[in-house]
Amino acid sequence: MTARKSGSRLESEIERCRSETQWDKIPELVRQLSAKLISNDDLGELLLGEAKLQQYLKENPIKQGASPRGPRPRLQEVRKHLTAALDRGNLKPEYMQEASLIMAKLCYVEADFREALNQYGRVNLDEMQLVGAPVYRLSMIAEAYATKGLCLEKVPMASPSLSNRNADKDQEIITCYEKSGDIALLYLQEVEKALSAGIQNRSPKPGPVTQEQELGYFLETGLQRAHVIHFRNGNLTRGVGRFREILRAVETRTTQNLRMTIARQLAEILLRGMCEQSYWNPLEDPPHHSPLDDPLRQSPHTKDYALSRRPRIYSGENLFCPQENTEEALLLLLISESMANRDAVLSRIPEHNNDRIISLQSASLVYDLLTIALGRRGQYEMLSECLERAMKFAFEEFHLWFQLALSLMAAGKSARAVKVLKECMRLKPDDPTIPLLAVKLCIGNLHWLEEGERFAKIVIDMGEKAAEFRAKGYLAIGLVYSLRATDASLRGMQEEYQKKALSAFQRAQSLSPTDHLAVFYLALQLAVSRQIPEALGYVRQALQLQGDDVHSLHLLALLLSAQKHYHDALNIIEMALSEYPENFILLFTKVKLETLCRGPEEALLSCKRMLQIWKSCYNLTNPSDSGRGSSLLDRAVADRRQLNAMSLPDFSDPETGNLPDAFFHGFDSFFGVCSVHATSIAASRVEQALSEVASSLQSSAPKQGPLHPWMTLAQIWLHAAEVYIGMGKAAEATACTQEAANLFPMSHNVLFMRGQVAELRGNVDEAKRWYEEALSISPTHVKTMQRLGLILHQLQRYSLAEKILRDAVQVNSTAHDVWNSLGEVLQAQGNDTAATECFLTALELEASCPILPFTIIPRTL
Repeated sequence: MTARKSGSRLESEIERCRSETQWDKIPELVRQLSAKLISNDDLGELLLGEAKLQQYLKENPIKQGASPRGPRPRLQEVRKHLTAALDRGNLKPEYMQEASLIMAKLCYVEADFREALNQYGRVNLDEMQLVGAPVYRLSMIAEAYATKGLCLEKVPMASPSLSNRNADKDQEIITCYEKSGDIALLYLQEVEKALSAGIQNRSPKPGPVTQEQELGYFLETGLQRAHVIHFRNGNLTRGVGRFREILRAVETRTTQNLRMTIARQLAEILLRGMCEQSYWNPLEDPPHHSPLDDPLRQSPHTKDYALSRRPRIYSGENLFCPQENTEEALLLLLISESMANRDAVLSRIPEHNNDRIISLQSASLVYDLLTIALGRRGQYEMLSECLERAMKFAFEEFHLWFQLALSLMAAGKSARAVKVLKECMRLKPDDPTIPLLAVKLCIGNLHWLEEGERFAKIVIDMGEKAAEFRAKGYLAIGLVYSLRATDASLRGMQEEYQKKALSAFQRAQSLSPTDHLAVFYLALQLAVSRQIPEALGYVRQALQLQGDDVHSLHLLALLLSAQKHYHDALNIIEMALSEYPENFILLFTKVKLETLCRGPEEALLSCKRMLQIWKSCYNLTNPSDSGRGSSLLDRAVADRRQLNAMSLPDFSDPETGNLPDAFFHGFDSFFGVCSVHATSIAASRVEQALSEVASSLQSSAPKQGPLHPWMTLAQIWLHAAEVYIGMGKAAEATACTQEAANLFPMSHNVLFMRGQVAELRGNVDEAKRWYEEALSISPTHVKTMQRLGLILHQLQRYSLAEKILRDAVQVNSTAHDVWNSLGEVLQAQGNDTAATECFLTALELEASCPILPFTIIPRTL
């Protein structure tokens, strides 16, 4: 009785060691068991053979993708033990099966694949019980299926020409691997369950289980080989299905790294190999005929085997299920990212160097795929947040820093992007593209011109190392100087920066004569400097280099309007619109030209078409739209005879742009206009904040989506209001202005237009109040200053009028109407000499004044 109890205890201990792969303890336990139970010598042979084989594989692991190495002296002892156990035949049937499985595994390790298959032929793997089987036996069966699949792949067919036989063999191999993977997952779940319950180790501190439980070569092969064959055979549908089956199984600590790899691989397939039309969600059956699969190698998509036990899968109510491929890929990648961050190796000590490199490579793959998935959906804000979490990996890693910088740029976080680009420049000081990207941000919405100049000089100072980017460096610094000339408050500084800009653009053109941008910006700078004939020559040269460039076409139209060839300019604009029908800058210019060339009725028709284009482009609903403005345009364009009978007063302000130039200053972020003054940028931010507060007080319905579409809509209404003012229709102009005010009530452009309407009605005091309010938001709005100066002149407040108009001249020395107004004020004060000089200056500037200022064309890289 004592011997039986002792044997039972030893057998339980042996079973525990087999389950926990503690092979070094088996020989001692076998010795004790043999001393207690003499009849179990054959079981001892089996255990010793298994323990020595497993210990050998632990010390000499088979690498994935490598072939077995053939016989080894140490393996002879293993064969001796197993042969003894099998030849005597005293083992119980289940132990005989185990001995055959271990012998087959030994044959594979010795590269005797046919003998291994013979051993499996003696054991019917499909009849081995999974229900109630010890945990270690689940592992043994899973390894047996994997080893059998490996052997079948190694042994060639007797008649390779028989395609049906080959297909059957492929199916048998896949079935072996899929069964191996399913049973391996079940085994690992059972191990996890037993360890969690504390029944595998009686000590209070079970020890580092995660290091002891390893997949090993055969289990890993079973989990990873089936989908590889599916993809190799052109059966993407079954391969994706196999990935999903593995991922749906309840996770264990041992499979965490494998799951992260599989999730990343599946995400890559979903992003690169599957379109929305061929997608099916994970809870649906795969399609019987899919365009994903090779039509010449079709095979059934359903499993042709059954297991008595399967691994547990995640289940429950209201589980999220992706409905399209990018959505599923994004879910997989976010899970992988979480795992990569959780298991990150950050230690810099030499012993951990390899682990840290592997951890970094794995995380980088995930973040690259996240960039693709989120970039497709335009989710740059989310992408930048993900990449910020990657910064824990990013010490001295240029790729991740640069990816973060690009994502911040795309998300509109320009200031932070510049800071990250500085770190990229430190990591790669000889790469000229990085400072050029920084310049692009600095001369854009940030308007950091001094910073932009420093970055551009970095590229120029690289000299020959910058190669073809050296010309871009001169182009960048030319744009910086051009913008600084616009910002300069003194005429001397303006002229100095204009000369520097021209010199830089000429240098860029000499270094890259085929770059249309260098020629275009040279033409634009000459136009701003009012050298109209020279500018025309260069813009035609730019169009020869790139005939469909929208900005070159626009500049050509403005130059023609500066020479008073308004009909030719309108033809150019209409030609450009045939290529770019949704370009609102061109459409606004068209309205100004149509007002002069064809009358206000055509301009109103263009405003109406702009509203239709806006609705089709943005598909948004204006929460403050009363319908009054739309009906106004409908009524106006319905009766063409009434419109044709109306005269058009001389209302336009070609140089300062009346409305459009001011509006571009206020809405520079949408149109990319970099020529705004720093005070205009500040004004636009102030008025935006004030408008948001005022809108929230007026209406509980916020504007949908980003701000840019609403800015465009407001400008359309203000253009319509300007046309109505030119027609002398105060009521309609008021209604259109109100539509813009509903969107941005505190915009200085809206306030200026209210002043215009008040002047039209003859309310001088009211107009003066609106202009003063507009200047309180944007103190350098030239047109408002000019109109306020004229009103003060009417009120005979000459000194104040003169001061305001002189300030306006300082802001924009090429505004001919400001010079003319200043002359009128000086003449009223009796200063005829100074007034004459102002009138002559106004005449000279008006002769080269375009329909809209040249600076409405964006100046950016």
